[in-house]
Amino acid sequence: MEIIRQKHTVGDDRLTATIGMFDGVHLGHQTLLASLHEESAKRGTRSAVVTFAQHPQRVLRPECGLKMVMTIENRLNLLDEMGVDVVILLDFTPELARLDSSAFLKLLKEDYGVDTLMMGFNHRFGCVKGEYFEDYVAHGKQIGVDVVRANEYQGEFSPVSSSLIRKILEEGRVDLAKNYLSRPFELEGVVVHGFKNGRKLGYPTANIDITSELILPHKGVYAVNVELEDGSKYGGMANIGVRPTVIKGGNQTFEVNIFDFDGDLYGQMLKVKFVKFMRSEMKMGSLDELKQQLALDAQACRKVLG
Repeated sequence: MEIIRQKHTVGDDRLTATIGMFDGVHLGHQTLLASLHEESAKRGTRSAVVTFAQHPQRVLRPECGLKMVMTIENRLNLLDEMGVDVVILLDFTPELARLDSSAFLKLLKEDYGVDTLMMGFNHRFGCVKGEYFEDYVAHGKQIGVDVVRANEYQGEFSPVSSSLIRKILEEGRVDLAKNYLSRPFELEGVVVHGFKNGRKLGYPTANIDITSELILPHKGVYAVNVELEDGSKYGGMANIGVRPTVIKGGNQTFEVNIFDFDGDLYGQMLKVKFVKFMRSEMKMGSLDELKQQLALDAQACRKVLG
């Protein structure tokens, strides 16, 4: 997959493109990509996704604190896996936000060779509010861009959106998020040094540093599957929270006890795939009580993971 980050000399290479953040690359996005592949094959062009390195809300309204479902690297990897030929990766800036839909279509055509733009269901772009699909079609005719409409996802989990998935994750319903994503929700990060309290209790944990732009599910314990850098896979239990039993007023952490593993993971990148929410975080009366609860948690997680 070719990734274009700057103004591109397109020559005779014309593109059939669609546009969006594709955060999560969920079922709705997958339906849009299927329509894109069908249209690009019909027109004999390469397929392209126009997306942004920064979410528009994080640029225009940073105070909103929007969290992303996945990193840009994972987003690009998934688009590649789904057969996209080209990704036009634009920086979302205030200057870009001030373009109306006509000017943006002209930019796509003249700078990146987009001849056909496929619109996803209910998608809007440009600074002028109140424009609809028919307006984009009219602008496109004047500029020389065919604007066409994609098929709408109407499956069992319709309607689906990235904002809905964020809400579901904030509630801890990772098993439901899997249905909307068509794969387990995943977090990836580097193992860093922690307080080693879990080791003292007999449940050593890998403390994982997650970029602040990513959403963390609801505080609590989860059954998870873990993939190490070497590709080996293990079951485990993850905890998201502030560890109220052992630390007063601590910062939120993400740590994983990996079942049947004994080794040094510091500095390694781990992938953690969430299977099921087990319980909310709670303060125990003592360390012995916490240890007993961890034993119950591990047993329950092993049962879920089968």
